[in-house]
Amino acid sequence: MTIKKILIANRGEIALRIHRAAHEMGIKTVAVHSTADEDAMHVRLADEAICVGPPPATDSYLNIPNIISAAEVSHADAIHPGYGFLSENAKFAEIVEAHGIKWIGPKPEHIRTMGDKVEAKRTAGALGIPLVPGSPGPVENIEDGKRIAEEIGYPVIVKAASGGGGRGMQVVESPDKLESLMSQASNEAKAAFGDPTVYIEKYLGDPRHIEFQVFGDGNGHAVHLGERDCSLQRRHQKVLEEAPSPVISDAQRAEMGTTVAKAMADMAYRGAGTIEFLYENDEFYFIEMNTRLQVEHPVTEMITGIDLVREQIRVADGHPLSFQQEDIQFHGHAVECRINAEDPKNFTPSPGKVTGYHPAGGMHVRVDSGLYHGYVVPPYYDSMIAKLIVYGKNREGCLMRLRRALDEFVIEGMKTTIPLHRELLDDPEFQNGDYTIKWLEEWLAKNAESDET
Repeated sequence: MTIKKILIANRGEIALRIHRAAHEMGIKTVAVHSTADEDAMHVRLADEAICVGPPPATDSYLNIPNIISAAEVSHADAIHPGYGFLSENAKFAEIVEAHGIKWIGPKPEHIRTMGDKVEAKRTAGALGIPLVPGSPGPVENIEDGKRIAEEIGYPVIVKAASGGGGRGMQVVESPDKLESLMSQASNEAKAAFGDPTVYIEKYLGDPRHIEFQVFGDGNGHAVHLGERDCSLQRRHQKVLEEAPSPVISDAQRAEMGTTVAKAMADMAYRGAGTIEFLYENDEFYFIEMNTRLQVEHPVTEMITGIDLVREQIRVADGHPLSFQQEDIQFHGHAVECRINAEDPKNFTPSPGKVTGYHPAGGMHVRVDSGLYHGYVVPPYYDSMIAKLIVYGKNREGCLMRLRRALDEFVIEGMKTTIPLHRELLDDPEFQNGDYTIKWLEEWLAKNAESDET
């Protein structure tokens, strides 16, 4: 390895995760931190620690000049951005490389391309990744709208080309409703965004969220490491993830995995990435690509035995992939629960001092967390304070082990979402893997109603 020292441009459990991988490779680490994180576990364990600003992320973890200065004064020869913060900031990646520091992530041009939703969709389509069927651009008139809707099949959704947030959006179930709803969507779009332009896509009523882990060496070689099912979401935030998906067959995994791996090879993609899909009626539809490590990467590590962070570091250092597609074998089942410092009923943040801490343990149980007894969880950042990842030979065995692990996981001094995960495990539909991206919010609403009565 030519990388001798890595600056970790992040905090919390992912900073600790990167530190551990680096130390296992004999590489020294530099922790950057805000004044609120001076007692954080990754700061305590790193070989060096440098304060880069006050608590607000804009003044510390997003402060590019301060982070570059920290890398230079510590003589770090690489920067790992983790996830969130600056991990998908193409400008930051370019600045890092311009300073002669290795960027442990994808090429800046790929970060920029896939960060633009329109360009990402165009690129994915050109690379052979399946897209949601729809109009190639704006729909100019009702005749075009009728023709496109007939081609892709009802129901369809009319969407504003500008803006978002659900405004200028109408679901059309049948041809007789298209003209009025298309006009309504256009009027809403003009009122909300000053732009009446709309386009039409196939409406996916109740899909699952399936993502494929990909990895490339930057020189035209790439592989996939299977899929993760991330359909359990609240307000588009993932709550629990599992691998493999309960509904994807070996044949579907191989087919779509081959497609995304070839696409990444054709791009000459470098490092870890995730291709995200909506999945309905046995069809995959591209949503977006995340050009970074995912929060839920441990479930993939559990079923493949591959250390993704270690591989990120190796590839950034110019080494080829340490495995080929035929070397990747999938074994068993893994589930990750995101443990947040939140009220499990109304999800209000609950930061505070950890007055008692006993992480779950035992065979095939992994806890990624920077918590320790006496640590004060600051109120300034994301509320996720731990990830509980459990492996089993099959899904049933995995869920049994997960239930036991949740029962012995103790975090005192604040409210956490551990009770929520316990309740989820008791639900027969979840136990059967029978859920979609709408399921959790409907389940929460139903439980809230029963609590009131």
